[in-house]
Amino acid sequence: MSQDYQRSRLSLASAVLRADKQQGKDVLDREGAVPLYHQIYLQLRDEILSGQRAYGSAMPTEQELAQFYDVSRITARRVLNDLADQHYVERRRRVGTRVIFKSPAKPIEANLEQAYDSLIAFGEGTSVHVMLVEEVAAPARVATSLRIAPGTPVIRSVRVRHLDDENVSIGYIVSYVPVDLKDFVTKEKLSGAPILKVLDAAGYHPHRAEQTINAVLADGEMVGMLDVAGNSAMLRITRTVFDAQDRPFLLTYAHYRADRFHIRMDLHEPGMG
Repeated sequence: MSQDYQRSRLSLASAVLRADKQQGKDVLDREGAVPLYHQIYLQLRDEILSGQRAYGSAMPTEQELAQFYDVSRITARRVLNDLADQHYVERRRRVGTRVIFKSPAKPIEANLEQAYDSLIAFGEGTSVHVMLVEEVAAPARVATSLRIAPGTPVIRSVRVRHLDDENVSIGYIVSYVPVDLKDFVTKEKLSGAPILKVLDAAGYHPHRAEQTINAVLADGEMVGMLDVAGNSAMLRITRTVFDAQDRPFLLTYAHYRADRFHIRMDLHEPGMG
């Protein structure tokens, strides 16, 4: 492995950290019972399992982790060693740490029209409070999903969904769209309709979507907005929507309370629907 290749891997990991740090959030619960090293371990493990840190990609160095999370090098070293012990990463002297986990999951094809109708129905079956709509620099992971350069301006919206018949918040949703769509994605429009419906009315029709569902821990501002304890179980749906030219125009991270949100699937024999 060449030195230039190694440096490019490490530079990518550093770029991810710098972009994430722009969010300005302390994702650790420093007063809780869960040790800091284990909180960091769980976050990095989740990123690996979800594919955000792909097979073969470089992990941050001990120094980078320590600086980002404001912890000691000893804590950062334990995090990486624990990930290595569980065979998520491989550590090599003078080379660094890279991801060796390969997801066993294979894509499952589904009917986009039915999924789209279900998403619209779910949005209309709840009420939404739009917390903010702002222009931000695209973090590295968002840039990858939207096929743009890191740091490119994008529109970020944050919404909280409530059950119509109960005074309880169930979902914390963060969406990103290209900055060209800023005239369509506004607080007023998002308050009146689901973002998919808003974009569809503006002429951005979904042709296909990629979606992953995984379990995560509640952290950051979602804890307060959903009135849940830190590190509570959450269900995260990550969805990227593409147009007919296969251009991604919407990336959404939807976090739902595990005690209030369930997934139901109707399964049919082949040929029956």
